[in-house]
Amino acid sequence: MKHRKAFTAVAIALGLVAAAAAAIWHFVWLKPYSVTTAELQARYAYKEEVTPGEGHSVELRLRSFDGELLSGRLVYPSDPARAARPFPVLLGLHAMGRSHVRWWHAEFNGRPTREQTHRITQMALQQGYAVVAIDARAHGQRRHLGQPHAAQGALRAMHWFGRREAYERMIIDTVRDHRVLLDWLATQPQLDTRRTAAVGYSMGAQVALLLAGLDGRVQSVAALVPPHLGDNVAAVAPRSLIAGLQGKRVWLLTADDDEHATPEQNQALFDAIPSADKKHLRFGSGHLLPTDYVEQLPGWLGG
Repeated sequence: MKHRKAFTAVAIALGLVAAAAAAIWHFVWLKPYSVTTAELQARYAYKEEVTPGEGHSVELRLRSFDGELLSGRLVYPSDPARAARPFPVLLGLHAMGRSHVRWWHAEFNGRPTREQTHRITQMALQQGYAVVAIDARAHGQRRHLGQPHAAQGALRAMHWFGRREAYERMIIDTVRDHRVLLDWLATQPQLDTRRTAAVGYSMGAQVALLLAGLDGRVQSVAALVPPHLGDNVAAVAPRSLIAGLQGKRVWLLTADDDEHATPEQNQALFDAIPSADKKHLRFGSGHLLPTDYVEQLPGWLGG
């Protein structure tokens, strides 16, 4: 009985302490205050996250042909609701190990975008293009849980052990994802998909050439240092679909000291392109092109 009374007394004491603390919190620490309309407007205001030169943007989440979620971004040069005409479209395709973020930012997680692809976006926006980019398979937000390096693993398996299946599947499904993306873009009245161009860097250049060679909706392509690929991976080698580039505008930008393609291989690729509207720009660099290469591209988009 004595213990029960003691327990009850302690409980009552604790309750009184809690009530007192609540009262102090409510009446002392949380004192009522007044706020003006202007102050409220300022506190609820926000700054839209934009890329330099960018007007409006939306995050993309689309289901692909196999149910996988496509993640990316669509950026407009100005408000599409107020545009005088639909925007032409530029597809940006990123390099191996990168993500669609590299088309919007000069750096990500403290690491610079050395390919300068964010500057291509700025250039395209200034020329009136809407720019869209998504993550390739096994890249960016699409990395598999427990397999964050699946893309590099597929590449190593091909080069070290002759197992090409995972690499080919990654590239093929990435091309198919972009065809699904083209389907969706065609439903957007604010976009002029009859004027669709694709630009890609390294692996992105490979995918851009495959996409343009396969899909008639891509009328112009700029391939920046695509890796050389032969018949040992014929299903994902641009030469296999090069006939589909007939009549399209194709610019090939290559490096003479590229560890992924020799000058002779680059020249052979260019010579095989069956289009009169083509151009080959060579740089005396490695796989990483000099920063001013972007200054060569306005003519590709605007010509």
